[in-house]
Amino acid sequence: MSVIRPATPADVPIILQMIHELAVYEKEPDAVRNTPELLTEVLFGNNPRVYAHIAENGDGQVRGFALWFLNYSTWEGVHGIYLEDLYVTPEARGEGHGKALLQHLAATAVERGYARVEWSVLDWNEPSINFYRKLGAFPMEEWSTFRLTGAALAEFGSRTEVGVHG
Repeated sequence: MSVIRPATPADVPIILQMIHELAVYEKEPDAVRNTPELLTEVLFGNNPRVYAHIAENGDGQVRGFALWFLNYSTWEGVHGIYLEDLYVTPEARGEGHGKALLQHLAATAVERGYARVEWSVLDWNEPSINFYRKLGAFPMEEWSTFRLTGAALAEFGSRTEVGVHG
C-alpha cells in the first residue's frame, strides 16, 4: 500500500538523499549541486513554484518522491505538470509507489483542468520506459530536448546584441 502526501520541510533531507540516489542511477553521481537550503527555499519559501509529494508505505516509511512544477501549453491555453523527478527506493520498487505518485499527479492535473503531465526519461532506462507505457504514456517521438547550461548558458546569456525591454 502506498500513501501519497505533500512533502514538508522535515522531508528535505530524505528528498535530497533520494535525489543523490537518482543521480547515481542515472550515471551522474557527481552532478547534484542542490543543498538542503536551496531545496527548502524552492519548495517552502515565500513563493514556491516547485512542489513535491512523498510516497510512504503502510508503516510510514518514505519509499519515493515526485518533484514537479507547472508548465504551460500555448496551444491548449492551460497549464500542465512537468515531472522533474520520480524516484522510488530500490527496495520498494514494484510495490506500487511510483504508480501511486503518477496517479496523484494525474488526478491533480484533472482536478485543476491542466492539459497534461509530462516528463523525460533516459533512452537506456528500459524498465521505466516499459512502466510508463503500461500506464498509457507515450514518447514524443518527433521532439528532442535541448538545454543551455554551464559555460554555453553564461556566454550566450551575457551577449547584448539585441535590446531587451522588461
